[in-house]
Amino acid sequence: MNPVANPPAPRPPRRSGPSFGDLSRPLAPTRTVLLTAADDVADPIAAKRHEIRRAFHATCEIYERLFALIRDDDAYYVRHEPLRHPLIFYYAHPAVFFINKLKAGRFIHDRIDASLEAMMAVGVDEMSWDDLNAAHYDWPSVQRVRDYRAAMREVVDDFILSMPLQAPIGWNDAAWVVLMGIEHERIHLETSSVIMRMMPLEDLRRADELTDEERRLWSPCPARGEPPANEWVPMPARSVRLGKRDDDHTYGWDNEYGVEEVALPPFRVGRRLVSNAEFLAFIEAGGYRDEAWWTEEGRGWLHYTRAEHPRFWRRDADGYRQRNLLDETPLPRDWPVEVNCLEAQAYCSWLAASTGENVLLPTEAHWQALRELVPGDQPTWGGGGGRAPGNVNLEHFASSCPVTMFPQGHEPDGTAALYDIVGNVWQWTRTPIMPLKGFEIHPLYDDFSVPTFDGRHNLMKGGSWISTGNEALASARYAFRRHFFQHAGFRTVIEEPGKEAATVGARLYETDQLVTQYLEFHYFDGAVGDTAPPLGVPNFPRACVEAVARWVPADRRRRCLDLGCSVGRSAFELARSFDHVDAIDFSARFIQSGVRLQDGGEVHYEIPTEGDLTRPRAVSLERLGLASVRSKVEFMQGDACNLKPRFTGYDLVFAGNLIDRLYDPELFLRDITPRINAGGLLVLTSPYTWLEDYTPRAKWLGGRREGGEPLTSFDGLSRLLRDSFELLHRADIPFVIRETARKHQHSLADLTIWRRSTVPFATIGR
Repeated sequence: MNPVANPPAPRPPRRSGPSFGDLSRPLAPTRTVLLTAADDVADPIAAKRHEIRRAFHATCEIYERLFALIRDDDAYYVRHEPLRHPLIFYYAHPAVFFINKLKAGRFIHDRIDASLEAMMAVGVDEMSWDDLNAAHYDWPSVQRVRDYRAAMREVVDDFILSMPLQAPIGWNDAAWVVLMGIEHERIHLETSSVIMRMMPLEDLRRADELTDEERRLWSPCPARGEPPANEWVPMPARSVRLGKRDDDHTYGWDNEYGVEEVALPPFRVGRRLVSNAEFLAFIEAGGYRDEAWWTEEGRGWLHYTRAEHPRFWRRDADGYRQRNLLDETPLPRDWPVEVNCLEAQAYCSWLAASTGENVLLPTEAHWQALRELVPGDQPTWGGGGGRAPGNVNLEHFASSCPVTMFPQGHEPDGTAALYDIVGNVWQWTRTPIMPLKGFEIHPLYDDFSVPTFDGRHNLMKGGSWISTGNEALASARYAFRRHFFQHAGFRTVIEEPGKEAATVGARLYETDQLVTQYLEFHYFDGAVGDTAPPLGVPNFPRACVEAVARWVPADRRRRCLDLGCSVGRSAFELARSFDHVDAIDFSARFIQSGVRLQDGGEVHYEIPTEGDLTRPRAVSLERLGLASVRSKVEFMQGDACNLKPRFTGYDLVFAGNLIDRLYDPELFLRDITPRINAGGLLVLTSPYTWLEDYTPRAKWLGGRREGGEPLTSFDGLSRLLRDSFELLHRADIPFVIRETARKHQHSLADLTIWRRSTVPFATIGR
């Protein structure tokens, strides 16, 4: 398809104030935006620009309407779910995401609120780099976040109107970043609604306090009753193709692209989702008390939580009640049960023993085979004007509904084969999320998928009642830790014992080419399988730390910051000398390796030798004599040019081969100075390989002419630091990047050690 393009749209006159009502009402555009342009309009690109703009404002509007359900601002600051931040974070996070990603892609130049954009940047899953610690946050006021959201809408609206646009939209285009932000906010629309179900009802507005429009949007399903017996429907053997094509017409997250062919043996599948009534039988049979039904992980969760029933149930004198978004009702027995993956697995084990059948959760491939029975896909259901075929996309109810309400997957005679293949609640699978063959990481959001490729996050499929946009697509691949709660339930499958469909499992081999190269660079030092380091050059991170150690006084070895820590070797080496090391990198891909080593695991990877030949490697902290310092390192994700306020009070800051890869080195130096204690050290290494791909030429510290005269990087660095630092030591440190057994890149890094004086930091760059 030949791309169609046009110049930016003329900027219409701005109304007073950030009102976008004409673009966000009615709230119909919850469907994802097609990447292609219509061919039946006079100006297809102008129409596409308007469609993106309307989808952006409608997404912001519906998100703000969800948060408008909160009665009092104080409720924003309570952690209703201990594994997640308070809601003030989720109110701000999707908004700062737009600005942070547009800034990272160099599509915009200015920030709106740098401190807010640092504080609210990361935090979805309870991983160490998410900084999930309330003590680290000085939460902003709700009004400050409201003002920020309004300002963000102005900035992004201006950007949409002025950005270059072509069709089909590609993932390197400016419009792709806008769509990324839209789909990201839709994810948090759902996750925030889950947290709201954990809030006390008195913290939320009652139904009789809502406007008519709000009631249309947030009204639960009124139907409930007794579910019929759940039968298993036979399905023939078939081959299933997983993955989203590169030329698909809808936005996709990086893990959705690729291809995997799966041969499914014959199986039987539950006609309906498992209902509350069915799960209640498991509870009454002692399911939460009998650990025989639970996996080892499940038993650990049971011991920790002391759970006796699903998270959204409450028991009183009359029986069980279910908490929905804005109300609590007697348990709707014919609605799908909502549980985490561990509970779903335990139910399957109990039912298998009760029936003598091999009852399991489906795999991703099972669900995909069922999905092929449902014609069409979002956003073009019914030719683009029809309603969703299930309780999804906020097109029916603001709650789940009876498992008998939405028949899907009809037999040739017209009878319903199954129900709720799409919608109602997400459906847990037994498949841990892993990359498909051909997977590539999107450069502007490398931590969307990679942190979940650990064997601990299981895929959910099908979407829930509040799954909008990309979430409602057949190609959607979302995963959560098995103990997490979403609006998620499950259905069961029966397979012949010994012929179960394969699951990918936990591929603990590191396959990212850049990460494996840095694992080799950081951890190979002649002690991991070979007799000598490459080209006889000592290990670079260790050599740098050894060169620095003699300049660090014994009474200044408390706190250290390793910026651009990559896969972590320098942080572990620094921990030999310091009480605590904060290790920060922009990329979750790199941090993940350091965290895995810190957790006591081995990281396996392969290095190329020649052609298609490779050699396996395995690295662990035990082999390198670093196991004793692992607890002294804390890995986190962050932007070196926009760090959170908490990262301060350091005796040493180490920035290894970082400064020539920053978008604003002078801003970094100005910001990092007050974070170093008086008399503390700033250590920089760099080969000064300036590239415009990373740093605009005007911001290079050197390697260019200034006023017609050559300016070296060291001279530019010295000029910026001389009023606040004194140079203690300078040396060349060689390093080698291995490409193959016989091809290496040999470089020299300029190592400089600077001691901070007591001169005010404001002089830097002035």
